[in-house]
Amino acid sequence: MASNRHLGRIIALQTLYEEEFRVDAADADFDLAAVLARNVDRYKDMVDDVAFIEQLTQGVSNLAAELDAKLQPVAPEWPIDQIARMDRLVLRIGLYELEHAQDVPPKVVINEAVELAKAFGGDNSSKFVNGVLGTLLRQKEESESNASTKARPRAKKASK
Repeated sequence: MASNRHLGRIIALQTLYEEEFRVDAADADFDLAAVLARNVDRYKDMVDDVAFIEQLTQGVSNLAAELDAKLQPVAPEWPIDQIARMDRLVLRIGLYELEHAQDVPPKVVINEAVELAKAFGGDNSSKFVNGVLGTLLRQKEESESNASTKARPRAKKASK
């Protein structure tokens, strides 16, 4: 069976969406691992990479505040708490993958996030997600390019 990471991202999104609502409702009984296991079980016949889903879900959940802090400067006219919940979660998933998924090309990460936004967000969600993640990718690439330029030793000038 071919890896179905798109479905894995959907399961992660569903789990994180439930987490947001239940935490906001101060649900003391909420257990992310149990909810994730339930959601994975629903699709058990189609899921083949549970570790990917677990890592993505736990990573986004654990780093939500850090991810939000990185997202905020890219969309300053939209305070993070005013971004639609689904868009915010899709952005977190995309940014998490851009930073931590070494085996997924950045353009694939952005495309997957855009597809999630189209499927689960509002009318303009996919454009918003594409713009924010595209900007973050350009910034990351520029930063890496600048770092590699600074790291290269300069050629010594020949003395006369």
